[in-house]
Amino acid sequence: MAAFAWIMMGLAIWHFTIWVPDRFWGGIVGAFIGALVGSFLFGFLVNGVSIPGESQTHLLTALEAIPGALIGIGAVYAEGMRRERITGVVAP
Repeated sequence: MAAFAWIMMGLAIWHFTIWVPDRFWGGIVGAFIGALVGSFLFGFLVNGVSIPGESQTHLLTALEAIPGALIGIGAVYAEGMRRERITGVVAP
């Protein structure tokens, strides 16, 4: 159940990427994947490489995923900027 909460928090954070210039590697879909993967991995690591069950899941479990989602989105954005700088191609 905690994995579901982490993924949903990553999805919620991803919605705020509309306010950022689209320089993500893979576009908005790349930002989506970065947010989901980042939120899951961060929540997984914070909980000691385990996924808490339904009885151990609470509101703070979902909040644990926020830094991971931001790190994932940031990593995808940095990779997009790096590729843009190398190729010189600017996304429309």
